Amino acid sequence: MGDNANNKEIAFFGGSFTAIDRDYMISLLESAKPFTKIFSGVRISTRPDCIDREVLDILKSYNVTSIELGAQSMVDKVLIANERGHFSDDVINSSRLIKEYGFSLGLQMMTGLYKSIYDCDIYTAKQFISLKPDTVRIYPTVIMKDTELAKLYHSGEFVPYSLEDSIDLCSELILMFENADIKIIRLGLHYSDSLVKNSVCDNYHPAFKELCESKIFCNEFIEKAKYVDKSEQFSVYINQKSLSKFYGQKKSNYNMFLTMGYQFETCFDNTLGKYDLYIK
Repeated sequence: MGDNANNKEIAFFGGSFTAIDRDYMISLLESAKPFTKIFSGVRISTRPDCIDREVLDILKSYNVTSIELGAQSMVDKVLIANERGHFSDDVINSSRLIKEYGFSLGLQMMTGLYKSIYDCDIYTAKQFISLKPDTVRIYPTVIMKDTELAKLYHSGEFVPYSLEDSIDLCSELILMFENADIKIIRLGLHYSDSLVKNSVCDNYHPAFKELCESKIFCNEFIEKAKYVDKSEQFSVYINQKSLSKFYGQKKSNYNMFLTMGYQFETCFDNTLGKYDLYIK
């Protein structure tokens, strides 16, 4: 990576790092230790119920800088139904301990889990915000073949969010975290051929974040344009960097606005936030 290494992190992901065999965990940290001064930090992910002072002392001694917790939900009945093995109090206690030790805190949530509803996911986001993490990741639930969740889906016991439902929800979550100054470092699942091939029902999209951001602009435009006389042309001001989000994927927003009868030109005001617009 050369000179770019100081902008990158060493990361131990794909499992619960502090829940693995302790000697093996330390051996991995030992292998990374010679490189910790080259990279910007060391990031790990783990379970909320696998954090205590002993393990945090170890992580601190090996220059770990960021800890992400797979919280998924802050509603206990949802955690129980999905057999997560931890409770919301574990998330609260671990988050406070991680911040006390000076680590950067990241929280991961899954929307649309079994037994969850829109209000549960909004509640989870509000609880996350109250814990003041530095970062969050948001993963809409995708059902994979030959899993317990797939059995519940095929039996009719689990009705997942539609893609449109997920977009509506997550566009709101974006604004909640944005307004709380909490950075979303991932929204939606990474694309893979295996994911597409082995997923059940049609609620996954590889450009999910883009769709959510476009929905924010769609809602904002419609709310503000309803006070405009459609017989008159007007100007819509956005940050120049937000143009593609405002227009939507394949200009879906732009074409819809024209179909609705609005006549406008797009202008730029780069003092605006990335999701802001106004009409003149």
